[in-house]
Amino acid sequence: MSVVPMKRISVIAMKRDRKAVLDYLQVQGAVQISVRGKEDEVFTKTDMSKQKQVFQKNTDRAEEALAILKRRVPEKTGLLSSFEGRKELTTSEYQKMQENIDDTMRVCSRIIELDKQLADSISGIPKLEDQKKALEPWMKFDLPLDFAGTRTTAVFTGSLQGEYTRDALYTELKKLSGVETFECDIISAESTQTCIFLVCEKKDQQAVREALRRLNFAAPPVSGLNPVERMKQIDAQIAEEIKLQEKLLKEIEELSSYRNDIRFASDYFRIRAEKYGVISQLLQSRRVFYLEGYIPETSAQALASQLESRFDAAVEINDLKKKEKPPVLLKNNAFATPLEGITESYSLPGKKEIDPTFISACFYYILFGIMLSDAGYGLLLVLGTAFILWKFGRTMEAGMKKFMQMFLLCGISTTFWGIMFGSFFGDAVSVIGTTFLGKGEGFGLKPVWFEPLSEPMRMLTFCFILALIHMFVGLGAKAYMLLKEGKVMDMIYDVVLWYVLLIACVVFLLTVPTMADMLGVSTLSATWQKPAGILMAVSAVGIILTGGRESKNWFKRILKGLYSLYGISSWLSDILSYSRLLALGLATGVIATVFNSMGSMGGNSPGGVIMFIIVFLIGNVLNLAINALGAYVHTNRLTYVEFFGKFYEGGGTAFRPFAVNTKYYKIKEDM
Repeated sequence: MSVVPMKRISVIAMKRDRKAVLDYLQVQGAVQISVRGKEDEVFTKTDMSKQKQVFQKNTDRAEEALAILKRRVPEKTGLLSSFEGRKELTTSEYQKMQENIDDTMRVCSRIIELDKQLADSISGIPKLEDQKKALEPWMKFDLPLDFAGTRTTAVFTGSLQGEYTRDALYTELKKLSGVETFECDIISAESTQTCIFLVCEKKDQQAVREALRRLNFAAPPVSGLNPVERMKQIDAQIAEEIKLQEKLLKEIEELSSYRNDIRFASDYFRIRAEKYGVISQLLQSRRVFYLEGYIPETSAQALASQLESRFDAAVEINDLKKKEKPPVLLKNNAFATPLEGITESYSLPGKKEIDPTFISACFYYILFGIMLSDAGYGLLLVLGTAFILWKFGRTMEAGMKKFMQMFLLCGISTTFWGIMFGSFFGDAVSVIGTTFLGKGEGFGLKPVWFEPLSEPMRMLTFCFILALIHMFVGLGAKAYMLLKEGKVMDMIYDVVLWYVLLIACVVFLLTVPTMADMLGVSTLSATWQKPAGILMAVSAVGIILTGGRESKNWFKRILKGLYSLYGISSWLSDILSYSRLLALGLATGVIATVFNSMGSMGGNSPGGVIMFIIVFLIGNVLNLAINALGAYVHTNRLTYVEFFGKFYEGGGTAFRPFAVNTKYYKIKEDM
């Protein structure tokens, strides 16, 4: 339930053992390499960027080949395949696949080449289809479209914009050209264009050309053969392209048998690229090399002993410097570990901060459960996540496993609050009993505590009480961190005064009958009003005087203090934010009840039973999906904004050890 303490590890070893040492460190995955030393006359760094680029390029090529196979030859996967995680490889399997790495990369290159040819062929067919479409108006024409005429005649073959009749075209051309003797046939006419074949004497060629130009005359889209022959030629080309595509796709399908080898190649070169990136950081002389980095305190001595026993190496473990900001590694118990991802999504703790995962977990599951608050949905979450963890828990990726464990615990909380509020798939028990079992109106699941739908104000009051507890715990965490740093007075100014002010405000409000009646609680005696008012005034003055204490100017200090006191408005808005617990909890129950009512409209008959089952299943699946997502999102919001906002800033960087970071395979043993 804390941040794992870090140490600095320094290793100096023989250069001949460099590969073996790095291989060992990479497999152990316990050291984040971070060399602080500078180059000098003895120790220098070796630029391995070119080698790293080669390995990265190979990784990219393998990934490109896999993407092509995924697009062209999709794998058949099961519904739950995404939970399986990476496949495990033994050392012998790794070495065997490594021997074939060159052949695998040739396969990748061939797949990429085939895909390019296939893409070119596929993109070429629309162009041929466009040519066919352009030829369709000319299919009645039996001469080559580029026929220019004879020794004494000139020929114009092309199209005009718009639709013309033969007489209208003759009239227009004679008017524009002044030529009386020519022959013009209309091959086809549509509203958008008219295709023509015009013959005139050579001496009139220029005048006719100018007239046609003024009518926006355009040459045919294709030339050479006559349209019928050209159309046959295009059809033959399309048929050839389709055959080529089938051939190319068949070869890609055959090469898809190398899919696992290509995945291995991607991982293999990814590992090597990371290794050569580390080599670039090392300080090296002619005979030795030097590295240093961060290592968890719990692993430091064991790793140092192993390095010194396996290699000719000297290892030193040192404490961190005061100003040093080490990477952050979280360590929590089984209850809080599933929520480490939630904390990381916000920000890892800074150097002087506590890990908030455990204290946020204490409320996270409760808040989620209240927002979903249905025992039926909770049981579905529990059974579903428990099955997935049972079936895939050994191979599942760590992040996904934490996610499933989180929803398992959220499901348990949802089941609990569903029982407390008397909700099991909404009012399904009551509807089934009264509609299909002939039970009376009072039949149904009774709440252990109360039913929020019947007593919304009671539920709202409970939400506000939970809000105060949640945020007061956050304020308490701030007090703990200040005391840990020895800032006792800061703790009094920034925490104790706010505790006094807020508690006094609550007490004062509860002495007001209207407020107490609205919240559905007992009114406090009026004798509490005066002490509460005094405490409110004293704590408010204290906040004003100390809120800007870092400033030496008293005027600025008071202004900053007043601004700090204005922060009480944010407390009010934060408390009101917890009304979403009521809203989402009621929404879940109301929507489920609506679906149950819709399903029971068929009555107690075979058709009615079938109708109820269908509506019940579809409606509750949709309701669970939507409201579980809503509960997840809004629980995160209450954690990030209302809770973390009281004490937590974050800013830490994650611990990223030099390790075997693969995408598709896990190596079971030392390589």
